Amino acid sequence: MKIPRVHVCYSPELFSAYAENEPVVVVIDVLRATTAICTAIDSGAERVIPVVNVKVAKDYLDKGYIVAAERGGNIVDGFEYGNSPAAFRGDHVKGKTIVLTTSNGTYAIAAAQNAHKVAIGAFVNLQSIVNWLCSFQDREVVLLCAGWKRKFNMEDTLFAGAVVEKLKEMDKVKELTDSGIAALHLYRLAREDLFGFLEDSSHRRRLRKLDITEDVKFCLSLNEMDVLPILTPDGVIKQQ
Repeated sequence: MKIPRVHVCYSPELFSAYAENEPVVVVIDVLRATTAICTAIDSGAERVIPVVNVKVAKDYLDKGYIVAAERGGNIVDGFEYGNSPAAFRGDHVKGKTIVLTTSNGTYAIAAAQNAHKVAIGAFVNLQSIVNWLCSFQDREVVLLCAGWKRKFNMEDTLFAGAVVEKLKEMDKVKELTDSGIAALHLYRLAREDLFGFLEDSSHRRRLRKLDITEDVKFCLSLNEMDVLPILTPDGVIKQQ
């Protein structure tokens, strides 16, 4: 059996066009929200609660939660953490609930919340995502790119292309839509040097100004962890 159809949605603003058949969704915000979520869950966090609004995040902070807030690549004033994956490595997150709000990734998660199933994907857990998708043989799949401020970006599309390539290599796709074909072609151009391919991309330029090259390199590394974060009504948790 094969996945009946695989789509790539290049912006959360377009997701309603893909949502009518209650698809299985992978939310992608490679730089850096979904990589940070994967890292937190892999480090033993009990759950990550994604919120769209900074004010809501502040309410959680006032209640004593570990709260991370990012806008424009920077940590929001008044918060200790942003969306750097490095902030979520270590025992300080083990067994804890983390609340996260970001410029793009948490908005995309909110857009997908009513889908049949939602997983959090990044290059660091690529194979885990592919293996999970292979278990769905009666649902369409949507690879939902968070993009940048609701617009297309390169890095999320490259990850979607990587997923498509893996699924095709395993002969798990019955139909690949044009958006999936486009992402696949782009990934095949970039796969030998993702970091170099993205050198002139808009988000790389923004992050370069913040001097976080090591973050970017980590976010573009393949299969650093065997973890599958799944969205539930109570937040993102590790699928057992």
